[in-house]
Amino acid sequence: MTDPVRGPDQQYLAYLSQGSLRMQREPGTSNYVFYPRAVAPETGSRLEWAELTGLGRVYATTTVRSKPPAADYNVCVVELDEGPRMMSRVESVPALAVRIGMRVRARIVTGGEMPFVVFDPVEAE
Repeated sequence: MTDPVRGPDQQYLAYLSQGSLRMQREPGTSNYVFYPRAVAPETGSRLEWAELTGLGRVYATTTVRSKPPAADYNVCVVELDEGPRMMSRVESVPALAVRIGMRVRARIVTGGEMPFVVFDPVEAE
């Protein structure tokens, strides 16, 4: 349930700050909602927060070319094991090494203005 004092987006950032990757979903279903909001977009029902494993696969990826000396980077869509997809990037490997189907694990980056989620490759399970 959403904290009435803080909006859903602030709650999401607070969870990330605590090291927890959570998304909203309709209670009793696997209908996840991202980006955070007050009610489910299609049904208007209340939403609950569910902790995710952070494991998934790259669903789509592209390489963004940068002007040297900056390094190229990738932008990708990751399909999490629980079903929802989120846009991010895969780090710890060169941008051109990121492939569709690559197994990845979420990592929460803190210390800047606000926390955010990136992904790192994982060994075959």
